[in-house]
Parts: sequence; structure tokens; C-alpha cells
Amino acid sequence: MTEAAVLNATARVRQMTDLTERLTACLIEESKAFEAHRPQDAAATVAATQELANTYRRESAQLKANPAAISPAPAAHRTALIKATQIFEAVLARHGRAVEAARVVSEGLVKTIAAEIASQRGSPSAYGASGRANAGDSRAVALNRTA
Repeated sequence: MTEAAVLNATARVRQMTDLTERLTACLIEESKAFEAHRPQDAAATVAATQELANTYRRESAQLKANPAAISPAPAAHRTALIKATQIFEAVLARHGRAVEAARVVSEGLVKTIAAEIASQRGSPSAYGASGRANAGDSRAVALNRTA
């Protein structure tokens, strides 16, 4: 193995480790915001997190397709990448639970508001006792079942 191959592999492993750690840090901050019931705080970093996630997805797909590209790197660097990835996966699971909880709460609020509006309108009837159509409520509410 050439020294250049070892240097390239080491640099690639270090870059991937750094990327994984930065993405993990972003997800930790977003998870904290969701867990504190402040999703608006997470909204400020979503674009940066998404960009990091896209880069991570692209880089990890390349490494998965060609694992030999990093095999010349020293074992200590590869082990650091493995540990960073394990931490990332744990944080990603936590983040997923926090986002799901926020989604459920938001959908519950929207459904509750829609139900309250519908109950205030009363039950619709097409025709009155005189045979004429009843005047309808001109207000409209749309309920989208996705958050």
C-alpha cells in the first residue's frame, strides 16, 4: 500500500467523521428544541441540517459502494468513524421520536380546532320547514391530515 493511499483514506475517514459529528450536533440541538416544545427554535436550523444530511447520505452511499476506499486508513481513525456513526444513529432515533411527538401534538391541535368550529356551526340541514333551503354558513375550514 502506498503512502498516498493511506493519506487519502485517512483524510476521507476524518472528513466523514467530522461530517457525522456536525450532523449529530445539529440533530441534538433540534431534538432539544422539540423536547422543550419549541419547534420554532428548530426551524431556524432545518435548512443547514438538511444540507448536512444530504451530504452525509451522499458520502455514506459512496463509502458503502466502495468500502475499500477507506480500508488503508489506520484502525484508530476507522474506529472513531464507527463510534461517531453509532452515536449519530442513537441521536437520529431520539430526533425521530421528538419530531413524531411534535407532529402528533400539532395534528391533535388542528383536529381539536376543526371539531370545535364544526360543533359551533350546528348540524346542516338542506331544507327548512317551509321547503326552502336553509342559509348555510359561509365560513370554510379545511383539515389536511398531514403535518
